[in-house]
Amino acid sequence: MDRDLLQKRKEIVYQFICDKTYVPMKIKELAIVLQVTKEMRPELEYVLDELIAEGKIEISKRGKYRKRKRKIFTGTFIGHPRGFGFVEIEDKEEDIFISEDDMMGAIHKDEVQVELLPGQTGKRPEGRIIKILSHGITEVVGTYQKNKNFGFVVPDNQRIGKDIFIPIERSKGAVNGHKVLVEITDYGGERKKPEGKVKEIIGHINDPGTDVLSIVYAQEIPLEFPEKVLRQAQRTPDEVSEADRAFRTDLRDWTIVTIDGEDAKDLDDGISLTRKGELYQLGVHIADVTNYVQENSALDREALKRGTSVYLADRVIPMLPHKLSNGICSLNEGKDRLALSCLMNIDEKGNVVSHQICESVIRVTKRMTYTSVKKILEDHDEQETEKYKELVPMFEEMEQLAAILRKKRRKRGSIDFDFPETKMILDENGVPVEIRPYDRNTATKLIEDFMLIANETVAEDYFWQEIPFLYRTHDNPDPEKIQKLSSFIYNFGYSIKNTKEEIHPKELQKLLARIEDSPEEDLISRLTLRSLKQAKYTVECSGHFGLAAKYYCHFTSPIRRYPDLQIHRIIKENLRGKLNADRVNHYQSILPGVADQCSKLERRADEAERETEKMKKAQYMKSHLGEEYEGVISGITTWGIYVELPNTIEGMVHVSNMWDDMYYYKEETMEMIGSQFGKVYGLGQKVKIQVLRSDPETRTIDFVFI
Repeated sequence: MDRDLLQKRKEIVYQFICDKTYVPMKIKELAIVLQVTKEMRPELEYVLDELIAEGKIEISKRGKYRKRKRKIFTGTFIGHPRGFGFVEIEDKEEDIFISEDDMMGAIHKDEVQVELLPGQTGKRPEGRIIKILSHGITEVVGTYQKNKNFGFVVPDNQRIGKDIFIPIERSKGAVNGHKVLVEITDYGGERKKPEGKVKEIIGHINDPGTDVLSIVYAQEIPLEFPEKVLRQAQRTPDEVSEADRAFRTDLRDWTIVTIDGEDAKDLDDGISLTRKGELYQLGVHIADVTNYVQENSALDREALKRGTSVYLADRVIPMLPHKLSNGICSLNEGKDRLALSCLMNIDEKGNVVSHQICESVIRVTKRMTYTSVKKILEDHDEQETEKYKELVPMFEEMEQLAAILRKKRRKRGSIDFDFPETKMILDENGVPVEIRPYDRNTATKLIEDFMLIANETVAEDYFWQEIPFLYRTHDNPDPEKIQKLSSFIYNFGYSIKNTKEEIHPKELQKLLARIEDSPEEDLISRLTLRSLKQAKYTVECSGHFGLAAKYYCHFTSPIRRYPDLQIHRIIKENLRGKLNADRVNHYQSILPGVADQCSKLERRADEAERETEKMKKAQYMKSHLGEEYEGVISGITTWGIYVELPNTIEGMVHVSNMWDDMYYYKEETMEMIGSQFGKVYGLGQKVKIQVLRSDPETRTIDFVFI
């Protein structure tokens, strides 16, 4: 049916149903009154179905059509491990609570229609799912359990909340304890479990690596490279050819170093520094991956499909095959390599007074590690200083310049959340033997500072050239969230200046400075971070709130991030004078899709990394049951208190395990208060705990207070 005609007929039928004189009718009666012939009856049924889907009308239990009494919303159902769920609605701050009785068989990530329940007095809106529009999950990872004549799979994702029935002939020979990938063939309903078939056996739960692989499969992260991609990678050369060196700026006699972790193999950024009078001449040299990954080639399509390399506890899932990422594209010491160099002249106030972006050929002088550079600059280690004595003066000047750049960023309002990252040491079977905070030192900060200034410089250059580009943007936070933060920190004697429309990042930076070394520092820092939006890739240069930067992009990691690879391609075409009107139109058409896809794939990678870390922490604490630790309260909810230990591991003291009183949660001050004896637990408070239980399957750790 023509869309315009359909719309007109919907309007006619809807107006009739809304008429004051109209009485609810069955479809036969409606057809007679509306003078719909037998031949047109299917069209009337279609129109009525459309109006129901839009939430404008409904059918009574007796099959009569009438105007819908309550407003309905469309959103995504988010299941909860305890059986209930929520519906997230775009542009609506508050989720709608759905009880187990009102789910209508919906499962996690289903797109649903929900109506609000009448007579509500509570703060959170409650609703009832009235229709499942589409299913967001088609495959599930879980543990196979076998019965005599059938099997079932318990999903790893507890939000799914239902076991999946597997007919024995569709089990692919799985046995008890196998981790499997299941394709859902029937979603079931309120009284029927979903049904599926085993698509792949990942491995047994007791096999090393199966735990991490299960997360990889659950997040649908591509693991193996297609044969076509590997063949193309194999054809890439091992050395830089003479033809590739031609017409490039030759920087092979420059002193260039890479500074990375000891175990890094994909080295995509090198740095150089000299002084000329009052100017620092900083060179940031980035691997020219686009020379070997041509647009729309099999390698390029696979890289875009992956979006980013994924760094997990026991493995790296690379964006590009190792032949490139660890070989010809890696800036290995003493090897000729192709690069895109951003050469900046920076004054003593941290201003980039001039710059040049060029295609270059470089040869890294020394492959340095963060540990070695820290020993030289922080520890003044005599042995390390002597070993690299020719490079020490350059490192010292790098430290000076990094401090200048950091000071300038801080002055404009850049926010630095210095949360400790986790460093995990695993044995040969992937079992964690040590977990500690990752050391963020002078050397790591130095590299961060130089990469940031290069990213800003490139972004500003291409913004003013008005060339289609990919930017890394971070929008201003929602005023409502900042208002909530402001109300909360007031309880601790702090305040922030903000208008109802927006806040300047400098205000949050000042707040973080004021709370430094206070008991509530970690708590307020986390709440401040949660008040901010997620950074993303966009084609508009709308600025980066967290960095207080007007112009920002990702230029420095093309081996492991597709957006960097994409802008390298644009930069090179521009440098070579090939960015004609057709190519500009081409990039204008593809870049919005690239930006959106890369943002989503980045979030997928982050989720996999988080889930792996939580699981490994639970594995580690399973061998420390009964042990006692001192920690800090990092979060409080109605169901319990989160405590973070010095080694970055977080667990929960559930209210049911707080035996000395009946506790209730005071939302205004985010405190847990004993109703009989008045004991108060607050965020940032130091506490002593004992490890009660730890479950790697659910990735949860339970503590009790001692």
